[in-house]
Amino acid sequence: MKSQISTRQFAQLLSATPRGARLARLLAVQQLSAWGWPPTCPLSESAALVVAELAANAVTHGRMRGRCFRLALTVETPDTLRVEVADPRGDQAPLAHTGTTPDPFAESGRGLFLVDALAVRWGTKPRPPSGKTVWACLPLL
Repeated sequence: MKSQISTRQFAQLLSATPRGARLARLLAVQQLSAWGWPPTCPLSESAALVVAELAANAVTHGRMRGRCFRLALTVETPDTLRVEVADPRGDQAPLAHTGTTPDPFAESGRGLFLVDALAVRWGTKPRPPSGKTVWACLPLL
């Protein structure tokens, strides 16, 4: 792992398709590896899950024809990785975690529960003129 952490940033626009969501996860793991966190370390595995969920949500709920979504990774402080996924649908903000376990028979609804479990904090912010960014902060392990 890295002993000295400087500000590291990565951003990429991706097509709002299932292929784009898969590529977001792969790029996140590749970028973390380039920064010194191998694909099998806890940070990389957690980040892959969070990116996969946020990207899948951007593709499923935040998609607008002809518009991409944006993945960004930033090492904010010596102990925090910030993952951001921005999409053009600001009117479709994710619901906050209610503290209840998702229905085991439901076909959806587990993704943000997983994000909530892995992140030290997460939320949304507007992305003018009409989009939103969903972000999650992960501890650098």
